[in-house]
Amino acid sequence: MEIFKEFTFESAHRLPHVPEGHKCGRLHGHSFKVAIHLSGDLDPHTGWIRDFSEIKAIFKPLYERLDHNYLNDIPGLENPTSEVLAKWIWAELKPLLPELSAIRIHETCTSGCIYRGE
Repeated sequence: MEIFKEFTFESAHRLPHVPEGHKCGRLHGHSFKVAIHLSGDLDPHTGWIRDFSEIKAIFKPLYERLDHNYLNDIPGLENPTSEVLAKWIWAELKPLLPELSAIRIHETCTSGCIYRGE
C-alpha cells in the first residue's frame, strides 16, 4: 500500500548552469507542489501506514526553509532544479520517514519529477 501527503510552497530560484539567455537562468518563482509518498503494511490496529498529521509535522521544518525563500541560498540547493530539490527533500526526510518511497515535485502544473531514492 502507498499513501501520500501533498504540500505547496512558493519559492524563487534561478538555475546557474543553463546556457546564456535561457529563461530559467533569470530569477523567477514557482508555486511548487511536493508529494511525500510512503509505502508499507497497514498497522492492524490503526488501519494506516502512518498518520498524515505525523507526515505534516515531520515536513514542517523543511516547509519553513523552502516557503517564500530563495532556494539557491539553501545549502544543497545551489542548483535548484526540480530533480535536485526532490533528492534534497528525500535526503532530509528518509532518516525520519523510513517508509518513504517517493518524492514528487511539480514546479508547474505540467512539469515535475519523481524521485524514488535511486
